[in-house]
Amino acid sequence: MNNGGRPRIDLRTRLLSRTVIDPSGCVLYTGARDRDGYGVILSGGGALYGARQLRVHRVMYEWFAGPIPAGTTIDHLCRVRNCVNVSHLEAVAPRINIQRGYAARPPHTHCRRGHAFDKLNTGWHPDGKRYCRACQYASTARSRLRKREA
Repeated sequence: MNNGGRPRIDLRTRLLSRTVIDPSGCVLYTGARDRDGYGVILSGGGALYGARQLRVHRVMYEWFAGPIPAGTTIDHLCRVRNCVNVSHLEAVAPRINIQRGYAARPPHTHCRRGHAFDKLNTGWHPDGKRYCRACQYASTARSRLRKREA
């Protein structure tokens, strides 16, 4: 295929040319990202000729650490999604990856509408999930009002 007169650059060269070393030790991918923030790169044929979009951290893991075991996902130990430093990547079960992600997030101190999750305003569902009592009260009041108007 005509490449506009430009020489084809192999995937490894394109990928590595789009990385920078961060002072934190992360190797950050500066190219395109998907909607979740993970680095992506096209492989094979260009955008018009059936190219595949690959997640860069997975490619780097396979190049420098080996094949990704079946039934595992790649976890960013540094929690930086565009980091491709292989020493920051680990193949783990999906459940472990999810648990680590939740553990890294600070707990919510307020609900979506800005009410504080304090002792008086926090209720608990039987399944262990918490809810905002102020929002629940407002929702119940709106529902009762609709029923009266009907």
